[in-house]
Amino acid sequence: MAKIIDVKDLCKTYVVNKRQINVLKNINFSIEEGEMVAIMGPSGSGKSTLLYTVSGMDKATCGSVVFNGKDITKIKNNRLADIRLNEMGFIFQQMYMMKNLTVLDNVVLPAIRSSKSKLSKKEKIKCGENLMRKLGIIEIADNDINEVSGGQLQRACICRSMINNPKIIFADEPTGALNRTSAEEVMDELTKLNNEGTTIMMVTHDAKVAARCSRVLYIVDGNIQGEYKVPDKRSEMDDMQIERDLNNWLMSHGW
Repeated sequence: MAKIIDVKDLCKTYVVNKRQINVLKNINFSIEEGEMVAIMGPSGSGKSTLLYTVSGMDKATCGSVVFNGKDITKIKNNRLADIRLNEMGFIFQQMYMMKNLTVLDNVVLPAIRSSKSKLSKKEKIKCGENLMRKLGIIEIADNDINEVSGGQLQRACICRSMINNPKIIFADEPTGALNRTSAEEVMDELTKLNNEGTTIMMVTHDAKVAARCSRVLYIVDGNIQGEYKVPDKRSEMDDMQIERDLNNWLMSHGW
């Protein structure tokens, strides 16, 4: 398969009180189309910084991030914002939504803002409804965001991330604020999207979540220390066995 993300010698440095902090240090990895890759590591290891820098939400200090054939580290901010809107989807632990809009309005908002979409507003709303129906939350379409559960709201965020048919979804701890049942429901939906061909790069601290991915990259102090490939033939290993094997691998790396 073709690479959708190719990261080479990526560095991210912050200056705090005249002190240089190297958060990412010469990171190298790639993601192929259709993969679901988890980023794991201790607190403060650079997981979220890596996701934000690879997605262009944060500017790299040096190195390259080639997304869909374009080095986004060399693209101007306006063009980069356009790429994020039209070619990427985002899901966060904190489910940021506009409080003065209904759930459906929030789902459709990126499509309304997109200048590339040729659909009418009515057609965009229909797409939003179809996504919500697919994820089993159409009944909350007209609700305010404070009238629904955390699990429902996160599934709405998944719908929003998919509204412009992105080439990749970036997810930062998408189950971190959910209870176990809601987390499993959200992961079921992300797994379905991945099985349908959507590429996903996900930061998580949860081995149960990471075990649903195809690969796990382990980062410590801004360096990728190891890579775990989930067995292709999942039918030969139950989910609990995969999770146990992943946990053993993580512990061998100091988890």
